[in-house]
Amino acid sequence: MAVKIRLKRMGAKKTPHYRVVVADSRSPRDGRFIEEIGYYNPLTDPAEVKIDIEKAKDWLKKGAQPTDTVRALLKKCGVL
Repeated sequence: MAVKIRLKRMGAKKTPHYRVVVADSRSPRDGRFIEEIGYYNPLTDPAEVKIDIEKAKDWLKKGAQPTDTVRALLKKCGVL
């Protein structure tokens, strides 16, 4: 099972916010996930990012692969 750390889109049309989740790569974008480790709101200025650093490091140690966007967010939070 390939595990990815990715964004799950929430919010109404034209007002997105995202949850950072750990999910099986075969599950749909907004479908089933294993664990929620944070959130990201791009509409605020500056963009609001909150990620549980311990959970993120634990999942990365276990072999979870972050998507490109999540990798940038993890760098911003100081995880990578």
